Amino acid sequence: MSFALPPFTVAPQEAGFTLAKVLRSRLGGPSWTDVRKLIAARRVKVGDAICSDEARRVKEDEVVVLLEHPKPLPRAAHPERLVVRHLDEHVVVVEKPAGVNTVRHPAELEWSEQRRELDPTLQDLAQWAIAHQLNRAPRDLNGLRIVHRLDKETSGLVVFARSVLAERELGLQFRKHTVVRRYLTVVPGILSAQTIRSRLVEDRGDGRRGSTKLTGVGKEAVTHIALEERLPGYTLLSCRLETGRTHQIRIHLSEAGHPVCGDKVYVKRPNGEVFDDKSEAPRLALHATELGFEHPATNEHLHWSMPLPGDLQKFVEKLRGKA
Repeated sequence: MSFALPPFTVAPQEAGFTLAKVLRSRLGGPSWTDVRKLIAARRVKVGDAICSDEARRVKEDEVVVLLEHPKPLPRAAHPERLVVRHLDEHVVVVEKPAGVNTVRHPAELEWSEQRRELDPTLQDLAQWAIAHQLNRAPRDLNGLRIVHRLDKETSGLVVFARSVLAERELGLQFRKHTVVRRYLTVVPGILSAQTIRSRLVEDRGDGRRGSTKLTGVGKEAVTHIALEERLPGYTLLSCRLETGRTHQIRIHLSEAGHPVCGDKVYVKRPNGEVFDDKSEAPRLALHATELGFEHPATNEHLHWSMPLPGDLQKFVEKLRGKA
């Protein structure tokens, strides 16, 4: 299909309509079938992410881009390339590649298997990888249960529960903050070892998640930060989560004046200025490097570590080379 369309911002009168409807209108009224094929072929971006859900409701001021060519899946986003670190009847631990959502959006839960294959989540990839290892059909296995997740552009270790027992017991460990979760990240400037404590709310006043100083409002968030390496103009940090709030590390570092390199959301300095990221990071420089918990059935302590993936390793080496 040879459709072309300049990037556009969703107008107030378009807000709330489906992506397919807005795109069809902007293209001048092609067939619904052609519009659906465009979206399914991974040629449409909403914001910074490919959207393959034709029924997604767009919001005012979102930017929609029609790509000239389909955007391929990340090379690692294939079940045969997914690294499974541990598998038993209760849990599976995998290495999440960047660029893949951990779980599917609720509006996409009814997608067919064929459509899921066009835009798989980590949950899908893990299920297919397990089926391949066990020589079973994915539909013959119990579905994976979510107990935590990583942001789309974050890489690293993720555990899924494979049983009701595991879901309950792991959920309890996460709520008690006994699960070991450590991340590596690169930030601009020099940041020393410290512990950041705040209470996070969904809207700190500018439409973003963030910290509040209002008493009794929000959820407690605690991040323990250690220095890994000083780089020319940057710092490689280790961040251990005591709590696991949404975007916690990104928010805490940004509010401390050192936003994660490659972050496009939490980029405001404490004084309100937008931070100019000159790091040339290939993506969000955040990696879940360590994961540990008590096995939900045997109580055995399990622990894994995963080094920086190739893209972030090259990024760090490039920064070292500026010395």
